[in-house]
Formats: sequence, C-alpha cells, structure tokens
Amino acid sequence: MENRTASSDFILLGLLVNSKATGIVFAVILAIFVVAVTANLVMIFLIHMDSHLHTPMYFLLSQLSIMDTLFICTTVPKLLVDMVSIQKTISFVACGIQIFLYLTMIGSEFFLLGLMAYDRYVAVCNPLRYPVLMNHRVCLLLAAGAWFGGSLDGFLLTPITMNVPYCGSRIIDHFFCEIPAVLKLACADTSLYETLMYICCVLMLLIPISIISASYSLILLTVHRMHSAEGRKKAFTTCSSHLTVVSIFYGAAFYTYVLPKSFHTPEQDKVVSAFYTIVTPMLNPLIYSLRNKDVTGAFKMIFAQCLST
Repeated sequence: MENRTASSDFILLGLLVNSKATGIVFAVILAIFVVAVTANLVMIFLIHMDSHLHTPMYFLLSQLSIMDTLFICTTVPKLLVDMVSIQKTISFVACGIQIFLYLTMIGSEFFLLGLMAYDRYVAVCNPLRYPVLMNHRVCLLLAAGAWFGGSLDGFLLTPITMNVPYCGSRIIDHFFCEIPAVLKLACADTSLYETLMYICCVLMLLIPISIISASYSLILLTVHRMHSAEGRKKAFTTCSSHLTVVSIFYGAAFYTYVLPKSFHTPEQDKVVSAFYTIVTPMLNPLIYSLRNKDVTGAFKMIFAQCLST
C-alpha cells in the first residue's frame, strides 16, 4: 500500500488494525458522531432561541458546543471513511489542515473551560456585580480570547510540524494526524521541537488550570459560608457539571501531551485520543443539558411549540 501512494501522502493505520470487530466499532463511532453533532447543534439552537438562556454562562456554553462540533468533525468523518475503504491515505496538505484544526479546537477549549470557571466564580461569589462584570462586551472579549489562544497554538505548531523532513516510512500508526504520531516518521532530530511543544502544552494546561483552581477554591469558601441549604445546592449543581467536563478533558490532554514517552504505547495513545476527540464532544452537551433544568425546560417548550404548529 505504501508503494502505491503518492510520495507526499501519509497512510493512516486507523483506530483498529486487522480487527474483526471493525463493523461494530464503525457503527458505535457513527452513532456517537451523530449524537454528538445533533446534541451540540440542539444546544446552540436552544441557547439562541430561548431568551431565558441569553446569559453569560449559556453564551460561553454555546461557544463550547461550536468548538465540540468542529472538533469532532475534524477527525471522525475521515476515520469513518478509512474504516470502509481500502486505501487509507491522507495528503500532506490535508494532514496539515487536520493538525491545525484540532490544535485550534483543543487549545480554544482549554482556555474556554478556564473562562467558564471564572464565570461561575463571579456568579457565586459576586452575584450583585455579575451583570456588570460579565456584560455582553466582556463575554465577547472572553470568547474571542479563547478562540485567539487556540488559533495561536495552531499557527505556531502546525508550520513547524509540517516543515520537519519526512523521508522514511509514510505510515502513521494512528487514526488522524496527531503531532506525536506524525513526528515518529521524521528523519531528523526533533528533540528540540518536542521540548518546545511540551513547554507550550504545559503552559496551555497550566494557565486554565490555575484559573479553574483559584475560581473553585474561592467558590468553595463562599459556599461554605452560605447559610441557605438551597443556595449551596444550586451552587454545587451549576459547578459540578463544569468540573465533570474539566476532569474528563484535561485528564486525557494531560496523558497525551504532558506524560513522558515511557508511559505511552501506540494502542493506549489511540484509545485516549479517541476518548477526547470522539467521546468528549458527545458527553459535554449531555452533561450540561441532562443536569440543567433551564436547558431541559427550554427544550420541552420549543418541542411543544413545534408540535402545536
């Protein structure tokens, strides 16, 4: 297969190599993809249509849904096509585009989750000043900052990765062009670049995690001082969904980009990558919607309106 491809093309081995369960895995991934895209688009639609959801928290949540939709569409369609095709090639340009898009989406989501923690801090600890501190202009600036931070990561790392000489094997032992898997094919010393990428990823994790840790420490102190049991319950409910998403997403990212090479195997890398590129975009809208009365209420109201018309 490698000899039949163009010299600039890569070959993706896929999620499963020589597995008899390909049909079942294809059906599961396709179902997850459909659910993820549908759930995120429904979330965006509800937040746009229902005036009760026109708040800073839901505006940031709509940005998360946009990122998750683009994120899963960056890798899964190509994965599904490769699972049913004989030639599993990806061009050099398409590989670069895929790297840029997934770096931008994952970086933007890192920053956005940190900003969402700040939003919860203001809502719980400074409720009277919340409309002023989180006005529409501030929300737009925060969202733009998250997108800019993610795209900066993509613009920084993608050109360096694609300018590394690849003169050996063109077979990538992965289901998409993830940088660590692509760099294994390099025929030059990439240790300096890998160190730069490691520092960049640590900073991109450290900054949002610092914001999240500081925000939730202050939230816990404020909740501890609350005399109202109902107030405590509401605070924990609104924050627990966000903490669940943060734990899942940052845990997978920490394994992929921070842990040393000695902790990695190709099979484990593919499983973890599949988790945060395929499963997480589906879980995010479900976690926020199923545990949120405002979202479920908006869905029931709009669904009833659709039935009545």
